[in-house]
Amino acid sequence: MIALTVKALIPVVLLIALGYALKRSMITAEGFWSEAERLSYHVLLPALFLHSLATADTDDLPVRALAGTLVASTVAVAVLVIAFRPMMRLKHDGFTSVFQGSVRFNNYIGVTIAAGLYGTQGVATAAVCNAAIVPTVNVLCVLVFARFGSARLRLTGIVKQLVTNPLILACAGGILLQALDLRLPPGIEPALQALGAASMPLGLLCIGAALRFGTARSWAAPILTSSSVKFALMPAATFLAAQMVGLGSQALIIAVLFQALPTASSSYIMARQLGGDAPLMAGITATQTLLGIAAVPLVLALVSA
Repeated sequence: MIALTVKALIPVVLLIALGYALKRSMITAEGFWSEAERLSYHVLLPALFLHSLATADTDDLPVRALAGTLVASTVAVAVLVIAFRPMMRLKHDGFTSVFQGSVRFNNYIGVTIAAGLYGTQGVATAAVCNAAIVPTVNVLCVLVFARFGSARLRLTGIVKQLVTNPLILACAGGILLQALDLRLPPGIEPALQALGAASMPLGLLCIGAALRFGTARSWAAPILTSSSVKFALMPAATFLAAQMVGLGSQALIIAVLFQALPTASSSYIMARQLGGDAPLMAGITATQTLLGIAAVPLVLALVSA
C-alpha cells in the first residue's frame, strides 16, 4: 500500500518541480502560464470530468450508499470549515485556498491507487467516487469563491457562475450521459480522453511555476489547517458516514482513500480564474502532495485495521 502511494505521488512531485524550474529558466513569460491556466480550466479539466463520468462502469456497486457517504461527509466538513473561518484570521481570498485544500482531491492519484489495490473493480468504484465528489466539490467551491473571492458576487452573479462554470457543466453532462446510458460518439470519446489526460501534467506544471518561496512563512498556518482537515477530519467523517450506511469494506476503503487524497491541480487553476490566493493555493497543493506520501498510507492502514 505504501509503495502504491509513493508510486502514484512521485510523478506529481516531479511535475511540480519541473514547472518551478521551467518558469525560472526556460519559459519565463507570465503570458504563457496564464494562457496555459485558461486552457486547463476551460478545455482540459472539463474534458477530463465529462469523459470520466460518462464512461464510468458502475454495475454491481453500492452506488447510492457510496455516493451518499461521500456527498454527506464532504458537505459536513465544508460547513465546519466555513463555520470556523473567523478563527483562521485569513484574508477572504486566502480562505478560499484553505477551503479548496480541505475538500478537493487529486482523482488521478486516487484511481491509480484504487486500481493497484482492487484491479478493475477498484477503478469502477473510483469512478463512482468521482461522480459523487467532483460535482459536489465544484459547486461548493464556486459558492465559496462567490462569497469570499476577490470578485464578490450577488445572487444573480452566483447563479450565473454555477450555470456557466465549465467544470460544473462538464460534470452535469457526464452524469446525464451516465444516467441515460448513452455512449460518447466513437470519434469524440478518444479526443476527450486525450484532452483530459493532458490536464494533469499541464496543471501541475502551472502549480510549480506559481510557487513563491519568498512568502512561504505566511503559508504555515493555512497549510497546517487545510492539511489537518484533508488528512484527518475528512477521512474520519467519511469513515463515520460509511459506518452509518453499512458500506462494505472495499467500498469503504476506497471512499476514505479519495477523501484523504492531497488536493488537485484544479484547485490552483480555479484560484487563478475565480479570484483566490493562487500562490498560497500552489503552496498548499505542493505541500499536501509531499505530505500525502506518508499520510495516505497511514489513513488506509488505520481504516483497514
